[in-house]
Amino acid sequence: MKNVLGLERANICVFMMAMMCGCMQIGGGTVYKVGDSAGWTTIGKVDYKQWAATKTFQVNDVILFEYSSQFHNVMQVKHVHYKSCNASFPITTHTSGNDSITITKHGHHFFLCGVPGHCQAGQKVDINVLRLSDSLPPSSPPTALPTSSAIVPAPSSSKGASFYVLSWFSYHLWMVMAVVVALF
Repeated sequence: MKNVLGLERANICVFMMAMMCGCMQIGGGTVYKVGDSAGWTTIGKVDYKQWAATKTFQVNDVILFEYSSQFHNVMQVKHVHYKSCNASFPITTHTSGNDSITITKHGHHFFLCGVPGHCQAGQKVDINVLRLSDSLPPSSPPTALPTSSAIVPAPSSSKGASFYVLSWFSYHLWMVMAVVVALF
């Protein structure tokens, strides 16, 4: 009897590990290359404000800065320093030329190039991660069901509420699995 219980516990642990691996895929973020094909540069007059405005950033997204490390860097700064292009007080500094920064919280994340003149030339970006309640449209009263002649719109390419539901589910499933594994 003791051997059977041990086998059941092993099966539960294997199942839990499989579920955790699956949730890692669900909860992952999108990778955004700053400036798209142009990258992080002053050449070509990339409008980073416009670039960021076309994205819907979420917690767990990865912001990728690709640039020539001989000519540029990436500094995360406070809003006041972002506005004035002051690179004297960076929160973090990146210099690899291929920097991946995972967004871990909601709100604004301000980045600029600390090379003199580059920020003033427009090499700065504000990554704004909205909370669920900020990014969802207000709810509207229910409408009548569409008739058979109604046109169904194509799925949206931007992330919506489903990402938040999956992230919430993934987080809570991790917590439940951790407790179950700890009990065994």
